[in-house]
Amino acid sequence: MKQVDDLMWRLQLGDIAEVDKVEYTSLPPARIPNPRAPGAMNPLIIRAYTFVPKALDRTKPQPLIVFAHQGIHANSDTRDAHVFRELLLQGYSIISSDYRGSTGYGRGFYEQIDYGGREIDDVYLGMQWMLETYPFLNPKKVGIIGWSHGGLIALMNIFQHADAYAVAYAGVPASDLVARMGYEPPGYAALYSAPYHIGRTVREDVEEYRRRSPVTHVKELRTPLLIHTTTNDEDVNYLEVEHLIQALKAEGKKFDYKIYENAPGGHYFNRLDTKLAKESARKSTASWLSI
Repeated sequence: MKQVDDLMWRLQLGDIAEVDKVEYTSLPPARIPNPRAPGAMNPLIIRAYTFVPKALDRTKPQPLIVFAHQGIHANSDTRDAHVFRELLLQGYSIISSDYRGSTGYGRGFYEQIDYGGREIDDVYLGMQWMLETYPFLNPKKVGIIGWSHGGLIALMNIFQHADAYAVAYAGVPASDLVARMGYEPPGYAALYSAPYHIGRTVREDVEEYRRRSPVTHVKELRTPLLIHTTTNDEDVNYLEVEHLIQALKAEGKKFDYKIYENAPGGHYFNRLDTKLAKESARKSTASWLSI
């Protein structure tokens, strides 16, 4: 199934971009049962999709967009190909990593999940790989974008590596894991407390869930940031994002945001082909044009 999606990326965007799938190394696994086993401490291999506009002038410094895919267990699939197309047509190169825990690479990689942990490093190191590989990409003009879980990854990247990014967009971002465990069903919470993941419930280790939450790190914001959410989000509750917004304001941070009222489409409202989605995209595009 993943190989089919690899092909779909090329079919949908190959007319305007050089599409490739690459492998690079990140940090070792977050949990190593036997550190003395041969190769136990080896860096984890991460796969990523890369897109470079065919019409790009490679003799001049060019911007880069880092796209963090959504889903606690998902992958960089073509549901967002229209978003990539818009960015590519504006001259942005893109990298989208299938960070640890992503689907399509077997049970072993699935169980490497480290939500709010080393997955952040996987995405950051993918960006570094892109800059090292393509010398025409300008390290001073890197933006990061993500929705939902990808929004959390975008936020954590700019909080941990503020100097690496010129701008960031977080759409309906998972923001507060303590609150999130309170309203999500038991099956969802079990993905976090699984033995191969955090291994404890939020009640058993609330500080660990706080450590993995963007709302805990808002004081680190130094990157221009735009946040979008909607009051009828059926996945990331609006109150969770509101908590993030209030925390940023309490720290005196400058950022932009918009809370949509009952936007058609809910959690996916601004990734559709509707007029409202295109309006939201224009607002986020204004941020990218600054780089």
